[in-house]
Amino acid sequence: MTDTKNNTGKPDTSAWRPATQQVRGALERTAYGETSEALFMTSGYVYESAEQAERSFTGEEDHYVYSRYGNPTLSQFEDRLAAVEGAKYCKGTASGMAAVFAALAAHLKTGDRIVAAAALFGACYHVIDVILPRWGITAEFVDGTDLDAWKQALSTPAQAVFLETPSNPALSITDIAAVSELAHKAGALVVVDNAFASTVLQRPLELGADVVTYSATKHIDGQGRSLGGAILSNNEDYLEKTVAPFLRQTGPALSPFNAWVLVKGLETIDLRVIRQCENALAVAEFLSTQEAIEEVMYPGLKSHPQHELAMKQMSGRGGTIVAFNVKGGKEAAFKIMNKLGIIDISNNLGDVKSLITHPATTTHQKMTVDEQLAAGITAGTIRLSVGIEDVRDLIDDLSQALS
Repeated sequence: MTDTKNNTGKPDTSAWRPATQQVRGALERTAYGETSEALFMTSGYVYESAEQAERSFTGEEDHYVYSRYGNPTLSQFEDRLAAVEGAKYCKGTASGMAAVFAALAAHLKTGDRIVAAAALFGACYHVIDVILPRWGITAEFVDGTDLDAWKQALSTPAQAVFLETPSNPALSITDIAAVSELAHKAGALVVVDNAFASTVLQRPLELGADVVTYSATKHIDGQGRSLGGAILSNNEDYLEKTVAPFLRQTGPALSPFNAWVLVKGLETIDLRVIRQCENALAVAEFLSTQEAIEEVMYPGLKSHPQHELAMKQMSGRGGTIVAFNVKGGKEAAFKIMNKLGIIDISNNLGDVKSLITHPATTTHQKMTVDEQLAAGITAGTIRLSVGIEDVRDLIDDLSQALS
């Protein structure tokens, strides 16, 4: 496309596609004309006068006042991610869990009700099952793949719905559009954790969700360097008037350095995630042929129970994560993991390096056995985050570990 100008004399970037926004969205250069985005490592800011300071704190003048509230590097990350996601508003946070907690805690109050998918990351489940009820918020969990269960749970008013799709770790798929429609009829705000699918594969706001959260630690950085999170929405009252004050006063601020790392990570996310998806599909197909494995759970396989929905929601790709159940439970799972030579044992995911973990004893170990089973986790479940290595080497490594 050609660079048309807007009334400011700058290029009109609104029509740029996501892959271009990842590299050039919200680009602001200083007077030095640097190629790479500037990093503003500062905690505070100065004013030309006491009057300007007063106007800055009252909001009469647009001026940074403290990096817990805002920072030029953080603003660039937020504006670029918003452009990539197709959202009007974005707030960065110190971690993905800070984003999830703030997205819910800023919105809900005593007497409210939240309905959530039962298959969640362990920390997300803890927030909804333990922390929010301490404040008098009622929580109800449902099978995220069962629309009748959602319909039943949302037949009475609710103030929030929370889900992640694909789920962590068993990769069940929830119909975002159908659940959003049911939730809105019940008066609920729909919050979708999109960390597994990433900005590359899935756009929940376009499917009817109200809020998207990210652990930017995962695919957005995707190189094991920094923590970070984000909350995005098109609802100004929610994000700017409800969430923003909550973040300011409670302080889960994203550091300028981490924000800069995430800005640079966004530049290559498309290339990395597509390669990871291609590798993950090949790994899933290989694992499906192995005698030691009972079941492979990967949305890109036709054998996945929600394969068609996954392909519709996730741009025709199955994602970067493969989960599988091995025969012999925990003991067999540990033996396989300990024999791997290339793939690292780690509870992180979405990284360029392939990483493997045993959810029942790591990411979801605080859940009861029944809660783990509801999330699709058994003693033999292994979660593999597939990286960008040569897939032939990954398959060789898995093959020798399974032998």
